[in-house]
Amino acid sequence: MYRVFESLDALVTVVEEARGVPMTGNCVVPRGDVLELLDDIREALPGELDDAQDVLDRRDELVDDATQEAEQTRSGAHSDAAEALATARSEADRLVADARAEAEQTLATARHEAERAVADARRQYTELTDRARVEAERSVDAGRAAHDRFVAEARAEQVRLVSQTEVVRAANTEAARVVDTAEAEADRLRRECDTYVDAKLADFEDALGKALATVTRGRSQLWRGAPAGAPRGRTGTGMDLID
Repeated sequence: MYRVFESLDALVTVVEEARGVPMTGNCVVPRGDVLELLDDIREALPGELDDAQDVLDRRDELVDDATQEAEQTRSGAHSDAAEALATARSEADRLVADARAEAEQTLATARHEAERAVADARRQYTELTDRARVEAERSVDAGRAAHDRFVAEARAEQVRLVSQTEVVRAANTEAARVVDTAEAEADRLRRECDTYVDAKLADFEDALGKALATVTRGRSQLWRGAPAGAPRGRTGTGMDLID
């Protein structure tokens, strides 16, 4: 059949490439080539037709063979599927049984471990409670002893501070007395000094008054005995400086 198609394609190509006749739709084709292609088609058609008829004659046989093979394949597939399903179910049952056994074993182990942990926790709780009670009693005793010691030390310190306070108070009183005495003595000395200075100044004032009176009298006597018209002023005796 492919040979017929090839010859027909070649014939079409010859006609398409043939030289056309002017003023008409005809063409000039090579007779030998066209006849050769037609002979090829004539020779190929009987064989192709026979092959096609053979295919048509064997169609029912091929269909029956295909149907039978499909049925066998389907039956085999059903058998394989049933076998695989049975195997899968058996494997699943085995896995479920193993899982249950392992779960029960794990649960038993967990329960045993939990009971052991609870027992250990109770034992540790008892030990810690007893230890804490003993430690608390010891701490209370130590606290009481420390409290008593601190109270005794505080009382002793209080007595010492009270005694020191009395000493300080006495020292402050003595210091105040000494300061008052010193201030009184200073006032007395200041008054005595003022009195002494005032007396000395009074004596000096009296001496100066007497000296001034003597000088005044001497000058008066001096001028009474001087000649008339003598200038007053420096006399060489120094008495004129008091004028």
